[in-house]
Amino acid sequence: MKQLNCDILIAGGGPGGLPAALAAARIGAKVILCQDRSVLGGNASSEVRMHIVGADCSGKRGDYLSVEARESGIIEEIRLDACVNNPQRSPSVFDLIWYDKCRNEPNLELMLNTRVYATDLQGKTIKKAYARRESTEDEFEIEAKIFIDCTGDGTIGACSEAPYYEGRESKSTFGESLAQDKSDHLRLGSSLMFQAKKHGRPMPFTAPKWARKVTEEDLILRPHATPAMDMDLGLEYGYWWLEWGGTLDTIKDNELIRDELLAILLGVWDHVKNGGDHGADNWALEWCGFLPGKRESRRFQGQYTLTQKDVQEANTFEDAIAYGGWHIDIHPPAGVDAIEESPCIHHDVPQLYQIPLRTTISHTIPNLMFAGRNISASHVAFASTRVMATCAVVGQAVGTAAALAAKKGIAPGDIVSNKELLGDIQQQLLKDDAFIPGILNQESDDLVKSARIKANSEQKGGEAINIISGQNRSVHGKRGVRSELAIPGTHRWMSDPKTGLPAAIELHWETSKKIRHLQVIFDTGGHRVLTFSLADEYTKKMHWGSPQPETVKDYQIDTFINNQPIETISEANNYQRLRKHTLNGEAIDTVKITVLATQGIDHARIFEIRAYE
Repeated sequence: MKQLNCDILIAGGGPGGLPAALAAARIGAKVILCQDRSVLGGNASSEVRMHIVGADCSGKRGDYLSVEARESGIIEEIRLDACVNNPQRSPSVFDLIWYDKCRNEPNLELMLNTRVYATDLQGKTIKKAYARRESTEDEFEIEAKIFIDCTGDGTIGACSEAPYYEGRESKSTFGESLAQDKSDHLRLGSSLMFQAKKHGRPMPFTAPKWARKVTEEDLILRPHATPAMDMDLGLEYGYWWLEWGGTLDTIKDNELIRDELLAILLGVWDHVKNGGDHGADNWALEWCGFLPGKRESRRFQGQYTLTQKDVQEANTFEDAIAYGGWHIDIHPPAGVDAIEESPCIHHDVPQLYQIPLRTTISHTIPNLMFAGRNISASHVAFASTRVMATCAVVGQAVGTAAALAAKKGIAPGDIVSNKELLGDIQQQLLKDDAFIPGILNQESDDLVKSARIKANSEQKGGEAINIISGQNRSVHGKRGVRSELAIPGTHRWMSDPKTGLPAAIELHWETSKKIRHLQVIFDTGGHRVLTFSLADEYTKKMHWGSPQPETVKDYQIDTFINNQPIETISEANNYQRLRKHTLNGEAIDTVKITVLATQGIDHARIFEIRAYE
């Protein structure tokens, strides 16, 4: 057995685990990421191919310069990379983008095809975990300070006997009107996606004998024409409502669920092809999944459990570290067998809501954290937090918290009572372009706050001083944050289109500074939906295949001392939102950023500039 050691062990390389690993490694922690599949991405990978959706509700919560709900930070970095580098919308290229992120982090050791299966505890603290990689016939003993369970199913937590929730709670358990009258062990089911391709001639299909027999009456509430009616999804994407297995154990019965889902999928395809005119004569199956996209299994009991009231009333928390906004999206556990029930019911979430750090920390094991669909939430609240972009921002927050706690030798279970550390975590997240409703940049080391700020061009509402507003988006609109957290304004510098480009913004200090680090947050159209999708109609709602038009493309950074030039950095073809630059550290009193070109619009936009000695 091979012996390994790290600061943080993360199990699960999906939308929760990968941002957690990247965030922790970038801060300086030594991280091992174990993923039990050959690709990263979880339900977003080429093996499952679900959309990464989140607080913007697939474009239903977004308003220009008013509500920019799309998640930023690491998940935005991934989305922007995919948008520019995967215009062809290849699932395998999307896998490669996730993998590339890991290969570029020297503090991160990625172990694919490696499953954590057991842990050793000393008292209530996890000391080591055991992992197995069948492809190389290796076993590993991994010691770590902090363990983060991002497996979805809660593998680390379960084998460490951390308490968890399963099934649906009763109304009285958490005082939830959307809960069941009586608790049960039912849950959301799993789905298999498929892809079809249109050809220039009729394409026959004969179903295997074991496929289900499906009628129009069976699908009366499930759109299945092409395009799929009000869902705006055609046959090139498949049907998310091909769901089944919620009445079973979605962990223990996963193989049975997979087999039955294949029978259902091919039965539905047989009906679409041969059971009447669905506009599918020239369509043929291109791909179908063999790995069920799992929605629900275990949810851990944390130091706090998020509930329906927290989600729908947007309750505030001192330890807020992330946010959500997706509907409370409840499905019938019987899935397609519930032919008289809608495949989903969306209960409105009026505003963006906070997610507290305590929902990600075990209340019994002090060095166990979790991120993804297994955070501490009731079944009803989980129906909103479970979507992948929300899992990603929680993952980034958990990785950040773990790295800073490990650096100070503090167990995750003690973070929330340590107000200084909690504040450091929140400020680090903002520095890394995350968004936390109601939390502003209060970092004392940020020198831009003490600079005199001016621009050679600005428009009303887009004044240069906005770069130190402390907030990296507009969320004051009707479906943004709750009113007492809302700070109206654009929160960005916008140059005047009448004067055109170049446009420059300048920072000046009365006494010289030895600035080593400078970072800039650009506008990437956060009011607009953007996510990798194989659905043609959905993708048409996006600006996909090239950089977002609001983004600064070419810019130059110049530094001066007593009006004498010191250093110049030139950047071309930028498409990312957060850019970090290292300066030579010589004494300067002025930094000038000149925007030479954008990716489409006629003026410059910058949310925030930070500078550090």
